[in-house]
Amino acid sequence: MLRMTYIGGPTLLVEYGGLRLLTDPTFDPAGVDYTTGPVTLSKTAGPALDASSLGSVDVVLLSHDHHSDNLDHAGRHLLGAGQVLTTPAGAQRLGGNARGLNPWEHVDIPAPDGRILRVIGTPARHGPENGDRGPVTGFILQFLDGLDSTLYISGDTVWYEGVEETLRRFPGISVAVLFLGAARIPIVPSHLTFTANEALRFARATPGAVIVPVHFEGWKHFSESKEKVTEAFAATGLEERLHWLKAGEPSQLLPS
Repeated sequence: MLRMTYIGGPTLLVEYGGLRLLTDPTFDPAGVDYTTGPVTLSKTAGPALDASSLGSVDVVLLSHDHHSDNLDHAGRHLLGAGQVLTTPAGAQRLGGNARGLNPWEHVDIPAPDGRILRVIGTPARHGPENGDRGPVTGFILQFLDGLDSTLYISGDTVWYEGVEETLRRFPGISVAVLFLGAARIPIVPSHLTFTANEALRFARATPGAVIVPVHFEGWKHFSESKEKVTEAFAATGLEERLHWLKAGEPSQLLPS
């Protein structure tokens, strides 16, 4: 069973084989600005669920720790629960229960039913090669018994050879959580996360995958909306591949 609850931005509660995993925790309210050097990120929407309502979390899958739209102030308070998997640089900064994964490194996590979930780090590049915004990781999730499908979580990345290599190594992706929105900031002359056209490219390369868009709303620096993504997929006859999650409502993506 794979169930997801969209909380907002890049934040999902993923319930997979009895484990509860949380992606990029962001739980601050709307209206907060975060300034790092010359860049200010402005949050325009709060979470659909309060952190206090989540219950227990076994693993936090943190694509990167150094940008507030992926880990905000309230989100940091959730890192003490369970294990945190992130980039090696992020694990060094966070310390404690954080563990860094280089591309293709993995961690095996026992599930309540006795099975083992393998979480594998995947390459990601946060922007153009000459404007990369720092190390990011994506994730592949697979149960070792092979009875469940393969889940991919992109993290903040653009389409590049690292994503292509992930698809070569894992051709059987069933559900792909893609960080969209074509994020832009003034100091970088290109987008920092998947565009709608890059998501289409991903969908064509994974014909069996359900595409779950996240991280396309709730912040001022996104340049492409849900409507833009929907239009791009509809124009190519692939709109049915998209699975838009309703904020705050659990959605089952794979059968029990």
